[in-house]
Parts: sequence; C-alpha cells; structure tokens
Amino acid sequence: MSRKLTLDDIADMRAYERERDGFRTRVIALKQRRRVHVGTVVTMVFENRETIRFQIQEMARVERIASDTGIQDELDVYNPLVPEPGQLCATLFIELTSDDQMREWLPKLVGIEQAILFRLSDGAEVRCQVDPQHASQLTRHHVTAAVHYVTFEFTPAQIDAFGPGTVLVIDHPAYREEVELSAATLAELVADLGIRV
Repeated sequence: MSRKLTLDDIADMRAYERERDGFRTRVIALKQRRRVHVGTVVTMVFENRETIRFQIQEMARVERIASDTGIQDELDVYNPLVPEPGQLCATLFIELTSDDQMREWLPKLVGIEQAILFRLSDGAEVRCQVDPQHASQLTRHHVTAAVHYVTFEFTPAQIDAFGPGTVLVIDHPAYREEVELSAATLAELVADLGIRV
C-alpha cells in the first residue's frame, strides 16, 4: 500500500487550526530525530509522511489554499518526498547566514546534490538520485541552490546492511564530510525502509 498523501489526509483550515499546536510540537520533535548535520554548512532532513503532511498543511494555511485543486497541486509537488518502502527521501539544506557565505559557498558547491551517499555496515554504498527536472530547475553551471531534494533507493541486501555503523557521506570535491547516524536517526530511517531494528 502506498504511503503517499491524498486529499483526505489534508485537514481543512478550521480543522487544522484545532490540531496545529499539538501537531507542530510532534513534528518538531520528529524532525530533530530525522535531521543530520554533515559538516559545517550542510544539513539533511529525512522526510516521511508526517513531515510532508505538516509542510502541505502549513503551505495551505499561509497561502490560504482551500480548494481541492489547490491542495492537489501541493500534493503533486510534495508527495515525491514521501518515501515508499525501500526508499529514503531527504531535503538537503546549505545553511548559510550571510551574503559573503553565499557568494563563497554556492558557486563551490555546484553538483552537491549528486555527491551524497550512505556507506553501510558491510561497506556497500548507496548514492542518492536526483529527479532530472528538479536538478535543472535548481542548479545552474555557476551556482547551486540552497535547497535540494534527493532520494535513495535500496536493494533488499542494502536494507539488511542498513544498521549501526551506517555513515552519511558527502564526497563533493569542495566539501568532503561524513557522519555516523545516531541511534535515534537510524531508528527513524529503518522505519522508512520498512524494516525493524
């Protein structure tokens, strides 16, 4: 059964206002477990059904989207970031706080969205995939965007090797960093992959 969101999953504005405070608190805690800092300027947030539902609800709230057509447009944009079993989906943020940092880093990091991989406990590697349409919209030859969306596809053997000792790696020539996943993050991502720890 697909994990993708449907119109029935998105509350109307009045119903969402009633649940928003509690839902927001839960999603903030959820995102803390699903956020991985890789080096000094890159953060990855691994998305799931709840984080994407929150994104759509907040977009609808801010932009006052009330029609089914408008909500369906948001679903079409964000549903690709809801991982199916055997997948992980992430938003990559290049976190820069000044114009000087942006001028320094965004030209250096062109192509970073294709330089991310997991090194699994058995030494195997799973490199991210980028939707070509997304890549063409966000990256130019001379500068990259500050936000990217990436997907990882795992074989059954790779899923079996996804456990303690799994490392998230960026191997971009201008930004080589890696970090071992925490137990809390590992537990979240194992659930996305459709396996048990």
